[in-house]
Amino acid sequence: MPHRSRLAGFIIDCNTDDLDAAADFWSQALGCTVADRNAGAPGGPQYQQLGDTPGDLHIEVQQVDHPSRVHLDIETDDVEAEVARLRALGAREHSRPPHGRWVVMDAPTGQRFCVVRMREDSARPAPRSWD
Repeated sequence: MPHRSRLAGFIIDCNTDDLDAAADFWSQALGCTVADRNAGAPGGPQYQQLGDTPGDLHIEVQQVDHPSRVHLDIETDDVEAEVARLRALGAREHSRPPHGRWVVMDAPTGQRFCVVRMREDSARPAPRSWD
């Protein structure tokens, strides 16, 4: 069955105790605003969403317990189908958080990325369909 996917945006992983300061830095560095300081789910990962981003990209600053890095998210209307497609291209599944909202993967070249559920947004480019 066909499914759709597209680049969702970038997540700036910050190993910090002060997520507000991290979001303030990145919003100012990128010329954005902090659109939502409470974008994380209660009891789940803590992140803040930036607004007024270049090209309307989805950019989040996320508090993490691993070394700081930047990763990208691929959003899809069928997470399992997209994970299978990316595995066929050589990616490996790294982990599945207990909440089950995304799958963490490693590219064949070593970069980490996530496959997440699609957010419908008519202002963004249409996702690509895959068979």
